[in-house]
Amino acid sequence: MTYPDTLAYLFARLPMYQRIGAAAYKADLSNTQALMKALGHPERGLKCVHVAGTNGKGSTSSLIASVLQEAGYRVGLHTSPHLKDFRERFRINGAVVTEEAVTRFVEEHRSAFEPIDPSFFEWGVAFALWWFREQQVDIAVLETGMGGRLDSTNVVTPEVSVITNIGWDHMHFLGDTLEKIAAEKAGIIKPGVPVVIGEAEGQVAAVFKRKAEAGDSPIVFVEQQSPLRRDSALQGEHQVRNARTAQAALDVLRERGWRIPEAAIRTGFERVIANTGLRGRWEVIGHVPLTIADVAHNVDGIRVLNAMLAGTPHQRLRIVLGMVNDKDIDGVLSLLPKHAAYHFCKAGIPRGMDAEALRRKAEMHGLLGTIHASVEEAVIAARNKADDGSLVLVTGSVFVVAEAL
Repeated sequence: MTYPDTLAYLFARLPMYQRIGAAAYKADLSNTQALMKALGHPERGLKCVHVAGTNGKGSTSSLIASVLQEAGYRVGLHTSPHLKDFRERFRINGAVVTEEAVTRFVEEHRSAFEPIDPSFFEWGVAFALWWFREQQVDIAVLETGMGGRLDSTNVVTPEVSVITNIGWDHMHFLGDTLEKIAAEKAGIIKPGVPVVIGEAEGQVAAVFKRKAEAGDSPIVFVEQQSPLRRDSALQGEHQVRNARTAQAALDVLRERGWRIPEAAIRTGFERVIANTGLRGRWEVIGHVPLTIADVAHNVDGIRVLNAMLAGTPHQRLRIVLGMVNDKDIDGVLSLLPKHAAYHFCKAGIPRGMDAEALRRKAEMHGLLGTIHASVEEAVIAARNKADDGSLVLVTGSVFVVAEAL
């Protein structure tokens, strides 16, 4: 099989949540456990950091991985979803996996995997753990997909668990209250394993405390008002919070014997984008007019986006907006700036919301604009109509940003 053949096989055979939504969701770990058995249990003995949360998982994971790399370790990093290339999900010291490794894995294991009928994400987790074992990484940083308790990554026993925050997303799978969502995320807390909580208060914090106490797991709540002594390449107050959370996790690793010098933390934060390939986080993708892409796609993400807009000088604003059907559409639209000119579009995935339907719903929230046949056309139109004092923002969905990059 060639690499394109391999990808075609995977996309054709395996249900993929980010394309088709709920039909690809498996509400237990039986498939992943079967895959681990078929692979000889690569999850056993893997030193890792396990990161869950509603927002900031990818940034926090990347910050931790970058620092560990600067400290001299061979570091695996598994994140999702990818933006441009499937191989972005799997990195060692920043380098994406080779096409040959992906193809070899599928050829060697497809006969064992086909009776299990794994989802796309389950397959990806199995590949990541197999590859990290084969490449003998010193430590891996694993980002959960959607939840925690039933997430495919939850077959590992980490050095430290990290939960960034709890917000409103994937409610149809994780629960209709913040406490229920927190309980699902808390499922990554393992008996006796320390857990770092980035942001939580009230009943959400109580959920984490109860889970940690039940398993005698040391718990650290990050002091988010404390000054951050190191600069990060990631912009915004929300990224400062992510950096504090990453710092707390690194402190736990130090306590467990990992050698992480202060210089590695400083350099790792500064070089996080170069070291991990992280993209789509308030990323400047064009000048004159200034054009920025951000993967914000839920209520908390849009609140952060508004704060970033407030701190970015501009006279006029054009927003290229596309969303997926199973998000809190009304919640997001209610928070977006009403003074902006909108360019509505649909990413090329089945879950994408029809651009005209999005325009009609947006109009109910006082957001006015035009529809376009594709993300590319929307970006071109927005940039062509913008003047020197304008800011063009591409947002609303990971998939819209992916097509704009």
